Amino acid sequence: AYDPKADASKDIKALVAVAKKENKNIILQAGGNWCIWCLRFNDFVEKTPELKSIVDDNYLYYHLNYSPDNKNEKVFAAYGNPGDKYGYPVFIILDKNGKMIHVQDSSVLEADKGYGLEKVKEFFNSWKPKS
Repeated sequence: AYDPKADASKDIKALVAVAKKENKNIILQAGGNWCIWCLRFNDFVEKTPELKSIVDDNYLYYHLNYSPDNKNEKVFAAYGNPGDKYGYPVFIILDKNGKMIHVQDSSVLEADKGYGLEKVKEFFNSWKPKS
C-alpha cells in the first residue's frame, strides 16, 4: 500500500490538480507497510463496498509513507506532524485546493479487533466535499 520511494510532495500536488477538476477532497492515510493497523484499515475499506463507494465518489486517496527509509519529514511538518500526536495510521483530509481541513485519529474508528463500519462511514461522510 505504501511506497517509501514515492515523492509525496510531488504526488500530493498532482492529486490537488485532479481534485480541483473532479471536485473531490483528498485523504492522506499516513503510515507504512510496517503498521498492521494501517494495512487493516486499507483492507477494510477495499473489501467493504459501501465504504469503497463513498471513497471513490468523494475522495482521492493517497498512502503517505512514514518509515525509516522515508519519513517524508517536510510533508508531515506541513500538516503539523499528526503522527507524533496520534500514532499511525492517521488521516489528513485536504480540500480540493490542498488545504488541510481535518486530521483524524484512527483509534476512534476502531471496534473490536478491527474498524467499525458505522464509525468509518460517518468519518468519510463528514469530510466529503460540500456540493
